[in-house]
Amino acid sequence: MTSGAGHAESGHDPYREWLRTRLGQELGLPGAEAAIQGAVQRRGWPALRTLGPRDVVAVLQDVYSGLRQTIGDARADSWLQGTTVDLAEYAQTVPVPVQPSAAGPLAPEPTPAPLRWGRRAHDLPLLLARANAEIAARNLAAVRADATLRGLAGTAEWDVQAAVAEVRRWETEEMLGSLRADQSRVEVADAVAAAVAQAEWLRLHVRELQAEEQGGQSVGAQLAHARLTLTQLDAFLEAFLPLIDADDADLPLSSPQARLDRAFFSLEVPLNPAVLRARHALKLAQWRAEAEPTAAPAVMHAQQILTAAETEARAQLEATLQSARTAQARFMPLWQQVGALEERLKVLGQRGGDPLSLARVRLDWRQARAAARVQAHLLEQATRLLEALADGSEHLQ
Repeated sequence: MTSGAGHAESGHDPYREWLRTRLGQELGLPGAEAAIQGAVQRRGWPALRTLGPRDVVAVLQDVYSGLRQTIGDARADSWLQGTTVDLAEYAQTVPVPVQPSAAGPLAPEPTPAPLRWGRRAHDLPLLLARANAEIAARNLAAVRADATLRGLAGTAEWDVQAAVAEVRRWETEEMLGSLRADQSRVEVADAVAAAVAQAEWLRLHVRELQAEEQGGQSVGAQLAHARLTLTQLDAFLEAFLPLIDADDADLPLSSPQARLDRAFFSLEVPLNPAVLRARHALKLAQWRAEAEPTAAPAVMHAQQILTAAETEARAQLEATLQSARTAQARFMPLWQQVGALEERLKVLGQRGGDPLSLARVRLDWRQARAAARVQAHLLEQATRLLEALADGSEHLQ
């Protein structure tokens, strides 16, 4: 396989060429070029943008949507799976082309002033990763400029891609932290809304029990327990109602539909940061072995490390996919339950149902919505993680 260095230096776009060839098998070369240009225009990408794996996936998704209309869902799904797997295999041999990097300060993005006890710990790995990515890019530029080291350019490109993938990993951690914080805010609002509904139902229930007790029924224990629970709920609401936005609990609860077949996420393994780092180490060991035969044993060791990294990456991918599948499986019956309760509330309202029955159904509805939201959030976290780590090509442009 041709080194990525020559691609970058000549302005060649290996992933665009791969995409054009692959789409040409299905659409013909004119149709393939039209599909690529259409995707570029729709997304507002620069006309001469060098494509990376994520960009290729975006174009494939566009073509997939069209194929569903012409050849049917089953054949289109099969085509997209096979093409994604082939793209993952290609990504194992060709690094994302790296454009020349201008010299400048390391990690040039502005950062907040240090806090009294130093920077927050979670900021430091991202700053370090960005600095390492800049150093790797400068190293590649130096290799390209030195005729005696030019044969090392392909290896240096893998170094840059590994460094950029590490940046993406820490940016993903930051994104997931913000996402979880937003989701937690909504989940707390759901919990408070459910508590409000429960308190409303309990007040009506206490009145009913009081009436039954006055009528001679033995409901003293039930009444005492209901009053105790209501007291606890009121204390909870007194503390938490001022802290939440009640509108958050009424945010739409949409049914998340996620494609969770492993084949659609094949890129997660070759573009995993640890795999890219191990692949760079292997390329470096191979380059050294060519000039120094005694270094040959290091190649075998580097290959073993790469194999182990790929195995671990596959295990991480499967664990994330399984987490998403579990959340999706748990969400669907809850989603159906929410719909059924909404319909029941509608019917009771139309038929003039008694307040206690309405309050009970409204409580069940709130609790089901809260439980469904948790699973939807878990699914979103897993899918966002899968999508975010697939490629960091925008850092290389």
